[in-house]
Amino acid sequence: MKKFSWRGLSIALFVCVTAFYLAPLAIPNLPDWWASKKLKLGLDLKGGMQILLEIDNSQNKLTQEEVKSALDQNIMIIRDRIDQFGVAEPIIQKMGNDRIMVQLPGVSNFEAAEKLIRQSAILEFKLVATDENATQVLQAIDGAVTQNLNRFPALAKLAKEDQKALAKADSTKADSLKQSKGVFASLIHQSDGGYKVQYDSVDMLQKVLADSTFKALMPAGFQISLGKPDSQNPKDDRDIYVLLSEAELTGADLAKAKVEIGSSSSTDIKIANKPYISMSLKRSGAQKFETVTGDNIQRRLAIVMDSMVYSAPMIQDRISGGNAQITGSFTQQEAQDLVIVLNTGNLVAPIKPINTVIVGATLGEDSIASGKLAGIVGILLVAFFMILYYKVSGLLADVALIFNVGFILAMLTALGATLTLPGIAGIILTIGMAVDANVLIFERIREELLIGKTPRSAHDAGYKRAAVTIWDSQITTLIAAAVLYNFGSGPIRGFAVTLALGIVGSIFCAIVFVRWMTDTFILTGVKKNLSI
Repeated sequence: MKKFSWRGLSIALFVCVTAFYLAPLAIPNLPDWWASKKLKLGLDLKGGMQILLEIDNSQNKLTQEEVKSALDQNIMIIRDRIDQFGVAEPIIQKMGNDRIMVQLPGVSNFEAAEKLIRQSAILEFKLVATDENATQVLQAIDGAVTQNLNRFPALAKLAKEDQKALAKADSTKADSLKQSKGVFASLIHQSDGGYKVQYDSVDMLQKVLADSTFKALMPAGFQISLGKPDSQNPKDDRDIYVLLSEAELTGADLAKAKVEIGSSSSTDIKIANKPYISMSLKRSGAQKFETVTGDNIQRRLAIVMDSMVYSAPMIQDRISGGNAQITGSFTQQEAQDLVIVLNTGNLVAPIKPINTVIVGATLGEDSIASGKLAGIVGILLVAFFMILYYKVSGLLADVALIFNVGFILAMLTALGATLTLPGIAGIILTIGMAVDANVLIFERIREELLIGKTPRSAHDAGYKRAAVTIWDSQITTLIAAAVLYNFGSGPIRGFAVTLALGIVGSIFCAIVFVRWMTDTFILTGVKKNLSI
C-alpha cells in the first residue's frame, strides 16, 4: 500500500484553491455564487470616485482637540456607511488635521455615494402645527419678510416681477393683485388640507428657509420644513409643513432601522407593495413614543431627517411597543441608503466636500494594460534566465512561478481584497523574489554534486541545507510587509498585502512544489545526472 503523502495533499489543495478562485476570471456563465468571487480592482484600475472632505467648523467653533476627535469618529461612521453601501476595500484616511480622503473603487452612482457620506442623519419626531397655528405662523412670516424684503434678494427680485405684472394688468386684475398675499406667501398654496410649493419655487424657498435672517423672523416655537420630493415624480409640487420646533424624539432614541416591503394586500397605499423603513426604538424612546402618541390623537407627527419631512402620519391611537415606520415614495435604493445612515448614527461634526474626482474606466483600462505588460515582461525575462542557467530544474521553477502568481491573485480574491497599481508592483517584485529561493537551493545542489554525491543525495542535501537560509530571508521580508501594512494606508497596504501573499507562495512553491515535481518527473529510478 502506497504511503500517505502530506506533501501531495498540500499541493493538491494549493492547486484546487488557486483554480477555484481564478476560474471566474476566465470561465463565463458560472453559477452566481461562484461567479461573484471575482478579483476586485482598485480605483486606479477600475475607476470610481475620490472625495476630499473637510470638517465644517464655521458654525460649531470646535477647538483643535475637538476637531481631531470629531475627525476620528467621522471616519468610523463614514467607513460603516460605505461598508453597508457595498463598496469593497474603500480607502478612507486622514489628510492633515481636519480632512478625510475617501476613495470608492467601482462606484457608478456617484451622487448617491456622496450624499450617503455627507448626510448628517439628524432624525427627529416633531408634531405638525394645527391648521389654525400654521395659518397664523405663515401670515406672520409673510408680513415680516415683506417688511424686510431687502434682506432677501431672491424674493425682492420676485416682488419686482410681481410689480411689473401689476403695472401691465387691467384695472380688474390689478385690484385682485393688490389684495393678494405677500411675496413669501405667494410661493405657497393650499392643497388637500395642507400646504405645497411649486417645483419651480423650491430652490428659492430652500435658500430662504436656510437664511439666518429668516430663522430670526420665525415665531418662537415653530419651524417651516419642506417635504421629501416624490422619487417617482420629482417635478411635482412639494409639501411644506409648519412644525413645532421642539422634538418629541430624536435619533438617540432609535435602536435599529431596516427596509421592509409592504404587503400587496395592505390597505395603506403608502406601503402596499412598496419599500418602507421599519424602526424599533430603545426602551426610553418607546416610552416617549407611547406618551406623545397617546397625548396627541388626531394630530400629525412628522418624521424629520436633516430638516426634511419624510412623512407626517396622523396619530390614530396610542402606539405602544416602540415600533414606528417611515413611509413615502421611496425607491429600494433610497430606503436602503436611509437605513444605512440611521443605523450608523449622526456625524459628530458636519463635513463639506473640498474636491471630488471621478476616475474614468479608460484610465483604469490603460493602467491594467500597463500592469499586464510589466508583469508579462518580468515573468518572461525571469523564466528565460532560469531555463538558460538551470536547464530542466529552471523550467520546473518557472512552472512553480506561474502557480505562485496565480496563488497571489486567488488569495486576493478569497480575502475580498482589492488589486491596485501598487499591488501589481508587489506581484512583480514577488516574481524576482520567488525564484531567489530556487536559486539558493539549486546552487546548494550544485555544490553537493561537485563533491561527488549522487543526484538523489545531492538533491535532498541541497533542500535540507538551503531551507534555513530561505526561511530566514523570506521571514525578514514578511516582517517588513507586516510593518508596512500596520503603519501604512491605502496604496501602501495594497503593496504590503500582495508582497506578503507572494512570500507565502514563494516559500511553498520553492520548498514543496518544485521539490515534488523534481521527485516525480526527474529523479525517477537511478539517475546518474541531474539537469541543473
